Amino acid sequence: MRSSDWLSIGQLAKRTGLAVSAIRFYETKGLIAPGRNAGGQRRFRRSDIRRLSFVLVAQQFGFTITQIRDRLEALPDGRTPNKADWTRISAGFRKDLDERIETLLRLRDLLDGCIGCGCLSLQSCKLYNPDDRAAATGSGPRYVLEERTP
Repeated sequence: MRSSDWLSIGQLAKRTGLAVSAIRFYETKGLIAPGRNAGGQRRFRRSDIRRLSFVLVAQQFGFTITQIRDRLEALPDGRTPNKADWTRISAGFRKDLDERIETLLRLRDLLDGCIGCGCLSLQSCKLYNPDDRAAATGSGPRYVLEERTP
């Protein structure tokens, strides 16, 4: 790799908008793995800009560091991920996001009515959840958490 392909931690921070301490944190979590130069200073691949950007976007969507790391571990180590690599890794996130979107839509559509929580405080609960039948399928707001609606 040419020396121009490597970035200092300061350069990576400037390019990603992250604080140096955040980059070190992501390193300790195994999301990036810098090399070292002859003086022992961290050197990052240019592809780490994309990795960290991916981490930031994934966190915005509510994915945990562990979930993100698990997905990133599917990427080949030691080379810059190509489009096929990113397509494969993003497919898993897309599936998770689709499921979250479906849940949010159910929540939006059901929140002002009976959500199957068992409170039986709304008039509609007597129609949609008589005698708290939803409790048989588990705890919590069953009609939001399950795919079926009342």
